[in-house]
Amino acid sequence: MEIREELRDINRFAKAELTEDQVYAFSVRLCDNEVDRDFERFDTAALETLGELFLGKSGIFDHQWSAKGQTARIYRTEVVREEGQITGMGDVSCYLKGYAYMLRTERNQDLIAEIEGGIKKEVSVGCSVAKKTCSICGADVTGMPCEHRKGERYDGKVCHVMLEGAKDAYEFSFVAVPAQPAAGVVK
Repeated sequence: MEIREELRDINRFAKAELTEDQVYAFSVRLCDNEVDRDFERFDTAALETLGELFLGKSGIFDHQWSAKGQTARIYRTEVVREEGQITGMGDVSCYLKGYAYMLRTERNQDLIAEIEGGIKKEVSVGCSVAKKTCSICGADVTGMPCEHRKGERYDGKVCHVMLEGAKDAYEFSFVAVPAQPAAGVVK
């Protein structure tokens, strides 16, 4: 995308008209459809909806919901399908890619250097879903768990929870260890 188009998208969220010299933009792999460390995964429809819901949301640190930690803002998203790559569950691998910006300020220059240097890389998302389904029995476990336990094997299949029907997106956070191993800043 051309820089003018990027700035147009960024300026939808800024009160003042920002210029190229005033912003630092970067991309993040927010979440995907692979089973994560918590034995949960998003379905593709949830990723699509989250793409819409994450527009305008803040980038913070360690899921600490405080205005002090607001560092970046997502100005564009897309679901990326990685044709030829298959998840552990046999689906075509796909992920939600977010495009974020922050202001180039004296206070942010160290963070920008850490992002550029690959130090600040891993991210995690805060969101909610309407339904959580057991991969073994298909039960809706949103409010009450079934008899199956996430991470255990049943007839050779690892139990996990499918996250469906994205309802809200709260933020993305820089974290040390994300639930989704591949989530983080991308080139």
